[in-house]
Amino acid sequence: MTLLDLPDGRRLDVRVDGPDDAPVLLFHHGTPGSVPPFRFLVRAASAVGLRTVTYARAGYGDSTRNPGRDVAAVVPDAVAILDHLGVAQCVTAGWSGGGPHALACGALAPDRFSGVLVMAGVAPYDAAGLDFLAGMGEDNVEEFGATRAGETRWRELMQPEVRALADATPQNIIESMASLLPQVDRTVLSAEFGDDLAAGFRDGLRASGDGWLDDDLAFVRSWGFDLAEVHVPTSLWQGSEDLMVPFAHGEWLARHLPGVRAHLLHGEGHLSVVIGSIAAMLEELVASPA
Repeated sequence: MTLLDLPDGRRLDVRVDGPDDAPVLLFHHGTPGSVPPFRFLVRAASAVGLRTVTYARAGYGDSTRNPGRDVAAVVPDAVAILDHLGVAQCVTAGWSGGGPHALACGALAPDRFSGVLVMAGVAPYDAAGLDFLAGMGEDNVEEFGATRAGETRWRELMQPEVRALADATPQNIIESMASLLPQVDRTVLSAEFGDDLAAGFRDGLRASGDGWLDDDLAFVRSWGFDLAEVHVPTSLWQGSEDLMVPFAHGEWLARHLPGVRAHLLHGEGHLSVVIGSIAAMLEELVASPA
């Protein structure tokens, strides 16, 4: 892993998996999460000729906090990663809370990001015609209610969860996120995937819950860009059984992203839709015209 110095004095924790000369997949982790990669993703990326670059968003792990950031604030950080690697252009993917951040890259830096993949990504909080909370598990409904009430209420409600996931194991993930995991998602919590998910939570939250807080606050405010600005080739995948980011979010994004290739899969959850379709996702992504 590398601590990258940014122009504003912050530092960003970055990791690269794969050959130095391979094209880049820049991956935006979920909320919460951090720089440790999912091994199944690294293998699938390698199979289509990509090296996987992961990083911890501001406030997670060893990445310096950027208080008050909106979703669009990720773009200069992402561009700084590419500049550091000497890469002119890459493809990017975001899972869950990483989805809006991947879209921001496609909207605001289309010269650097030739294709976007959104995996069970959240839609804007104030999206017209979308009930943001409808269909979410109870834990998420409470979390976003606290987010709307502000930082103090968020910390009051979420600090026990931050502490629990800072010591995450696959088993206590299931216990602490019970209302968010349908059976189809529990089924895919294999030893390897569960270990990787827990490693991301532990790394991201070991110092504080600031990254998680700042993600949530960014989701319920203006994202800092318009979805109509996303003109690079974009793929969207969403499962009907998702209790973290409900199916309606994927349906809404499918209607509002210009030219999106939408895969709205019945019977899949927040985790299973990615684990089961990752090869097809990345094959479609690398086929995006530059």
